[in-house]
Amino acid sequence: MAEFFLELFSEEIPARMQAKAAEDLARLLGEALADLQPRGFQTFTTPRRLAIAVQVQAAVEARSSSERGPRANAPEQALAGFLRKHGADRADLREEAGFWVLDRVSPAIAAPTLIAEALPALLRRFPWPKSMRWGGTSLFTWVRPLRRIVCLFDGQVVPFSLHDGDDDGHGLVASNLTEGHRFLAPGAFAVASLADWQAGLRGRRVIVDVAERRQLVAEGVAAVAAAAGFTVVDDPGLVDEVTGLVEWPVPLLGKIDDRFMDLPAEVMQVSMRVNQRYFALRTADGKAAPAFAFIANVPGTDGGAAIIAGNERVLSARFADARHFWDLDRKATLESRVAALDAITFHAKLGSQGERVRRIASLASTVAGLVGADAAHAARAATLAKADLTTGMVGEFPELQGVMGRYYAAHDGEAAAVADAVQAHYLPKGPSDPVPQGRVAIAVALADKLDTLAGFFGIGEKPSGSGDPYALRRAALGIIRIIREHGLRLSLRAMIAAAGQGADVEELLGFLLERLRVQLRTEGARHDVLNAVLGAGLDDDLVRLLARSDAVAGLLGTEDGANLLAAYRRAANILRIEEKKDGPHDGAVDAGLLQAAEEQALAAALDGVAPQVSAALGDEDFAVAMSHMARLRAPLDAFFEAIQVNAEDAALRQNRLRLLARVRTVMNDVADFSKIDG
Repeated sequence: MAEFFLELFSEEIPARMQAKAAEDLARLLGEALADLQPRGFQTFTTPRRLAIAVQVQAAVEARSSSERGPRANAPEQALAGFLRKHGADRADLREEAGFWVLDRVSPAIAAPTLIAEALPALLRRFPWPKSMRWGGTSLFTWVRPLRRIVCLFDGQVVPFSLHDGDDDGHGLVASNLTEGHRFLAPGAFAVASLADWQAGLRGRRVIVDVAERRQLVAEGVAAVAAAAGFTVVDDPGLVDEVTGLVEWPVPLLGKIDDRFMDLPAEVMQVSMRVNQRYFALRTADGKAAPAFAFIANVPGTDGGAAIIAGNERVLSARFADARHFWDLDRKATLESRVAALDAITFHAKLGSQGERVRRIASLASTVAGLVGADAAHAARAATLAKADLTTGMVGEFPELQGVMGRYYAAHDGEAAAVADAVQAHYLPKGPSDPVPQGRVAIAVALADKLDTLAGFFGIGEKPSGSGDPYALRRAALGIIRIIREHGLRLSLRAMIAAAGQGADVEELLGFLLERLRVQLRTEGARHDVLNAVLGAGLDDDLVRLLARSDAVAGLLGTEDGANLLAAYRRAANILRIEEKKDGPHDGAVDAGLLQAAEEQALAAALDGVAPQVSAALGDEDFAVAMSHMARLRAPLDAFFEAIQVNAEDAALRQNRLRLLARVRTVMNDVADFSKIDG
């Protein structure tokens, strides 16, 4: 195997596109060079380069092949089509056993030849989300102007150009020349291999390994923050983005002017993150620190003093804008802003935000009674929940919706539970977010998500395949998490019905339960057990449903449970076959026809277990119900060992089938065990 190395050196690639570009390059090269059996892909990205190294064979060996075509007496059109398909002439054919046969010999192809042939077309069709043209008249596009191409095989340049007919491809040709850091080590230099490229760039202030550069960013900002007695607000997404913005990370610390320190910490953090890619810091007591950390791409000749001063000036200007919005927004109460929501369209078929808020307020009042919240507070919080959408701060930073609502509600003197709910009703926004904690917040969050689901289901806008433009799956998972994590005893049917908007209650309930199955599958839990429990009756109390599922899963994890399931399946299979012949066997068992001790014992066990299981299920003591049902294992095993179900005597056969049908009924009252996998 030999090393193939490719570097595509350009102007700055947007950070958000770099990782996907590396994946696409590896995929496309893997397809284009498949005959060279590529392996050991290594990809690299920096703001100015996309590179890959891969081990490939030195050549594609010569190959011969024969392909049978039409019959020798086939119509001329069939033969012509076969020749067109293979780009062959009639003289290339021979006849064998009544068929035309095409023999082909593919000569050996050296790896550099194959690479040079494949790369121009590959680069011209590279799937950047957005591409641009630049200079000249070339139609070749790239995410940003492409300046150099390094293409090496076993240390030697693989020559090719992007010239295509009349298109000069910007005159780009493959070479062994790349460039170092734009400011710290400008100018071209030659490389001969991946290792040479890595070492040469490191010496010229470029760290090409993404993981290493990311570590330098994260540890660098943590170190300068710690030196000043602060900690960094955790923000992995910002670390990733900054990693894609610099080639030589230099951590620096700036100061925040005291006049801005009374701004909400969230406002400061979002302004720093969105506008400048700065890292927010916290003091030991968790408050906003009067400093910020950032990553520069150069160290500066004065230890970074000028760079820090410039960034401090920029941040002061940003914070001055935030101060303007903060002061201006508080001149009007949230309540006074509610009317403006009537002018904001939520959805063409679902009305304005104002209409939506009124629906949520009504539903929140209803849900409050179910979760132990103050109904008046819930309705008030729901009424104010979307009002901050009309504020200047949220208009500038949409990420702060809810957060600013809480600050403004508190400023207006609203009850703490109301203000908290205005912010928390959006939670959870994603799988790693916490759920709302206060009872009022819980009520409003459930009402908000239920209104969204009922509204879009009511107008037929349901998720399909991977498409979910209105994030309905996320809303459903939010409802499920809130109910599960707080152990809320709620009737989902009743809540869906209260949400109204023409949604089909059973359809939406089924959607929620399907999301629950997905969540259980993600957690590694037995979602087939949930299906089995749902088969016993479509329960809409998630807490009860999951408790029963846990109990059934616990039973199946025991030896008695596993053997009982096997016996159930045997009984169900017999009944399925026999009921095809003579219909259901659901009649009462005739005690007088129970001849053998084993069938008498099974009947007696059912007489004892059935009412006990039913009572335990009614008391929601599912562990006890499982322990009672497990007592069927021994008599059922003994029955199958000693009894011939399909006896010659028709009455005896019928009675034994009814006995098995009773076993099925008793167990199906707990769960439909036919839905258990395996």
